[in-house]
Amino acid sequence: MTKQIDLGGSFTLPGTAMRLERMGYGAMQLAGPQVWGPPRDREAAVAVLREAVAAGVNHIDTSDFYGPHVTNQIIREALHPYPDGLVIVTKIGARRPADKSWVHALSREEIIDAVHDNLQNLGLDVLDVVNLRVGGVMGPTDGSIEAPLTVLAELKQQGLIRHLGVSNINANQLAEAASITEIVCVQNLYNLAHRDDDGFVADLARRGIAYVPFFPLGGFTPLQSSELDTAAATLGATPMQVALAWLLQRSPNILLIPGTSSLGHLRENLSAATLELPAEMLAELDSIGRG
Repeated sequence: MTKQIDLGGSFTLPGTAMRLERMGYGAMQLAGPQVWGPPRDREAAVAVLREAVAAGVNHIDTSDFYGPHVTNQIIREALHPYPDGLVIVTKIGARRPADKSWVHALSREEIIDAVHDNLQNLGLDVLDVVNLRVGGVMGPTDGSIEAPLTVLAELKQQGLIRHLGVSNINANQLAEAASITEIVCVQNLYNLAHRDDDGFVADLARRGIAYVPFFPLGGFTPLQSSELDTAAATLGATPMQVALAWLLQRSPNILLIPGTSSLGHLRENLSAATLELPAEMLAELDSIGRG
């Protein structure tokens, strides 16, 4: 049996009894290339999920538009019936047409269908947390999110969703969202190099709302940085481990969802939670985002 490890402490989502280990797991990479179709090795994908949970991970980030449908079906195969305390966080707000693009799916009908698709493919009667994904591919765009979030709030009242979050949003959109329903988490692009949300992270921490950064090492093109490489070499770690450790030390409300389809990379990611970055190293790494 896999030994449970320190996953960076825990954080309780506001207004809930959900106490999440700060190091979670993101399921996007369980699908095939370009997050499309089945993985090359389905057995390996199942093994990664089972090892993550056995190591103590108690929240998984997913979406039915990964694949589409593929990652949720693999999660169900690997983990259903789900162990007590495991929180599955899913996203709606996009669809994947045959050309493999990412298209907004924010109409009332699309949101209702997406919630039911997630329920079906995960094998659940109720979704723990649903994030409304808006904005562009790599960040927020201005505009009201009232209409789609109101539909999700109705589904929450119907008992199909326990809690709601938002993704790819700015502070004004969060204020609008909070006037409609309680928001337990925000999922935005943020890492050593992309620091537009510095103030947002701090504000959410004061309000007790979780902040979940995606693309912890820069995005589809990994961050190239001499400071990061030097820090990794000094600590005998990988650049990804250092980038994850920096995020954990950045703010106590940050929850991580690094993804991988490799058992080796999973173990590296999880062990990053035990990596302590000295103050001088933190200052050097902070300079990346200010450069």
